[in-house]
Amino acid sequence: MNLFEFHLPTKIYSGNGTFLKTGEYIKEFIQGKRLFIVTDPGLIKWGVVEKLESILQGFETQCFTEVKPNPRDTDCIRGGELAHEFKADGIVALGGGSVIDAAKAIAILQVLGGRPQDYAGRDQVPSAVTPIIAIPTTAGTGAEVTRSSVITDTEKKIKLTIKDVKIAPAVAIVDPELTYELPAPLTASTGMDALVHAVEAFTCKRSNPIAEGLAIEAMKRIYPFLRRAVKDGTDTDARYQLMIGATIAGMAFSHADVAAVHCMAEAIGGLYDTPHGVANSMFLPYIIAFNAEADLKKHAIIGRTLGLATESTPDEVATAALVTEMKQLAQDLAIPTFASLPQVNRADFDDLAESAFQNGSTPSNAREITKEDYLLLFEKAYGA
Repeated sequence: MNLFEFHLPTKIYSGNGTFLKTGEYIKEFIQGKRLFIVTDPGLIKWGVVEKLESILQGFETQCFTEVKPNPRDTDCIRGGELAHEFKADGIVALGGGSVIDAAKAIAILQVLGGRPQDYAGRDQVPSAVTPIIAIPTTAGTGAEVTRSSVITDTEKKIKLTIKDVKIAPAVAIVDPELTYELPAPLTASTGMDALVHAVEAFTCKRSNPIAEGLAIEAMKRIYPFLRRAVKDGTDTDARYQLMIGATIAGMAFSHADVAAVHCMAEAIGGLYDTPHGVANSMFLPYIIAFNAEADLKKHAIIGRTLGLATESTPDEVATAALVTEMKQLAQDLAIPTFASLPQVNRADFDDLAESAFQNGSTPSNAREITKEDYLLLFEKAYGA
């Protein structure tokens, strides 16, 4: 039996309307009154930041809105400097995964200085950081409960990952109502991101019984409701299930790992700035087919969990049905293919394969994978 640890330092408040109680929930976690709000311009226009500030009566706030999709190291450095000048007692991350990941890096840099690159890898944060309150506005990354922050190195055009329990949010406020106005493409891509988290948490080498149970539960909540939420954004039941499923998937992979799908997705995200959920969707079927050779039983269990096969269906057939459905699901959700991205250049594939291979999650992949394997998988996804 493999030894494992499971440590979830985040207190979760979940359900419709929890956002409105943010000020009440965070009082026990913040020693002081100065809150540095990390968000993005879209949420300013939507009016949700103004609403948050009104909810946080009794606190002094300052907003940082310079976070971009696939958050940049330069923006995190600037945010850290401003949070330090403000003497923030807490960091409130209001937004999707990019905002929450940036907030984690800002919380480090406010206290410790430097650049995100200084803390990349596992357990490289030497001391406590500013407490983080995470309020997700998408049902996707699960960043509100993870110990990871993925940041783009703007010079090298690669993504780096900080993995340390010290950057896990102290509080996660998971309110499905914040996702009601998400457009269909964003609902689709973030939902697929959450599904990939569950799949990779279940199948990767670093998985464990608790992570596996969470991953299966996440799949049961995400997959049946994803098409519904994309088709009808006012489907409140679908919105609820996706939001809770994404958080559960975040708990699962944070206590296991992701694997080759993310390694490939982060490679093209770093080079082409491709939205993360879109990138994950492009490569998921090809990695499932590749990895099934190493652990056919687990991949077949996923097929059965999603209702694509019965208990009596042979494992090979259940896994083949899973590969087919993941391709069909991305198509139904109007997620672009790898080859359809205008910036993709086959001349980059060798560099992309190297970047994927160097990713810290490559060793966690269910099947041993080389740079040459990654290169073939990029070609296969491109030629599909």
